[in-house]
Parts: sequence; structure tokens; C-alpha cells
Amino acid sequence: MSNFPSRETVERLRKLYPVGCKVRLCKMDDAFAPPVGTIGEVVGVDDIGSLLVKWSNGSSLNVIFNEDIVVKI
Repeated sequence: MSNFPSRETVERLRKLYPVGCKVRLCKMDDAFAPPVGTIGEVVGVDDIGSLLVKWSNGSSLNVIFNEDIVVKI
């Protein structure tokens, strides 16, 4: 059994988080994560459902599906 999202889920994420939309970081369990509250711009969604984000602090860490938490703003 895979922890990866289905193709349908990935397509839903791409519609929910289109390129250019803004998100605010709520939780990311990574030593190099931007601070909670950091704003980012979505630059894409990859095939495993990760949001590709350009953060306002210069970071480009991905938001991992079912692991990290962001809210669309």
C-alpha cells in the first residue's frame, strides 16, 4: 500500500492550488522550514502531490502531501 496520493487527488490539488496562488505556512516538520506564518507562492504541484512553493524568505522547500500544513490565502 502506497502513501502517495491517487492521480485524482493530485489533479484536485492542482485545481485547489493553481500556479500563482498564495499560501501561509502552518506546520512543516523540517529543520530548514521557513517560520510558521511565512507566505509563499505556489509554482506547481508535483506528481506525488507536493506543493512546490517559493517562500517569501527565499526558501523553496516543498509542502509535503499529508505531512505539512498550509492555508490558501
